[in-house]
Amino acid sequence: MIIPLIQALYDPRASFPQDVTFYEKALEDIAYFGVASQVYFLIQQQGRGSQVPLFFQERLKQDYDETLYLNLFIKNQTDRLLKKFEELAICVIPLKGVYFAEKYFGHLGARGTTDIDVLVQKHDLERAIQCVKSLGYTIEQDCTTSHFHWSLSKPLPYCSVPLTVELHWDFLIEKTSNLNMDEFWGEALPMASFQYVKELSVYHSFYMICLHGWSHYMNSPKYFIDIIQILHARRDQIDFNRLLEDAATHKTLRRMIRTLLIVYRYFPHLSEIKELPLPLPLQSKINFEGAYRGSKSRNIKQFVSKVYDKFFNFDSLGHSWAALVQFVCNLGKMMFSSEMKKF
Repeated sequence: MIIPLIQALYDPRASFPQDVTFYEKALEDIAYFGVASQVYFLIQQQGRGSQVPLFFQERLKQDYDETLYLNLFIKNQTDRLLKKFEELAICVIPLKGVYFAEKYFGHLGARGTTDIDVLVQKHDLERAIQCVKSLGYTIEQDCTTSHFHWSLSKPLPYCSVPLTVELHWDFLIEKTSNLNMDEFWGEALPMASFQYVKELSVYHSFYMICLHGWSHYMNSPKYFIDIIQILHARRDQIDFNRLLEDAATHKTLRRMIRTLLIVYRYFPHLSEIKELPLPLPLQSKINFEGAYRGSKSRNIKQFVSKVYDKFFNFDSLGHSWAALVQFVCNLGKMMFSSEMKKF
């Protein structure tokens, strides 16, 4: 239900649906996937509020305002954290979040976020953990260094959900690719007046956001919107030939191709924005319409697609095996923890 709406927001040839029932159902999808702020901001940015029903726009604005207030708070907390990293001379790169919204959408409230993601160099991980803890994030989640991030949280007053900082040192699970993080660090530039706080290049931001969408099975329109938005906003700074060559070297090529083909399949206008040097399929391997909205709506095709992405969408058998081993280890750990709680 939400795909035609996103197409209307990005494809100049598409128009908004006229059926009021469409917008009633679209609100359910938007709430489920948490993309109200993106949809509302794009409608307002394009000056097309009069083309959608008033009840639809008012509901989106309510969610957008809540997102904006939360993002203001998270930005304040992120700034405090980045200043602390700078003070301790720890190199970091903020990922996604409030800075991503400002840079690629043009406004702090244009894209919701609920936590703080930061890239660190692996040799700085312990120092980074202590830095985050010094600001009150003392609740550690169970993590393993074979994964690629460490999570720490702190409780917030009058809020049942803690604020979490995720320290990433990679974008993929260990031994499931040949991804070279030094390349991402090498092209990162200092952010604002910082020396140790940097930002990814546009090219590497796009690379990262594609891998992020793939790792979540592209199971939400927010992953599509992120990719589309970067292409619309910074298409001239993304070199697809380089992307495919790098992905081949990094052994992430099948993941990259699958992600891009799915996005271009649902949003064919992108071929006019930025031509993809790959043949587009007539059909996608997933059915995104209404997909992943709870167990009742899942079907065999979606299940098979998820299994394929999780274990077989790799460039080598060794990487597939590593993903399977990691899954089995995590499953065993969860079962062990569950059994221990019974005692």
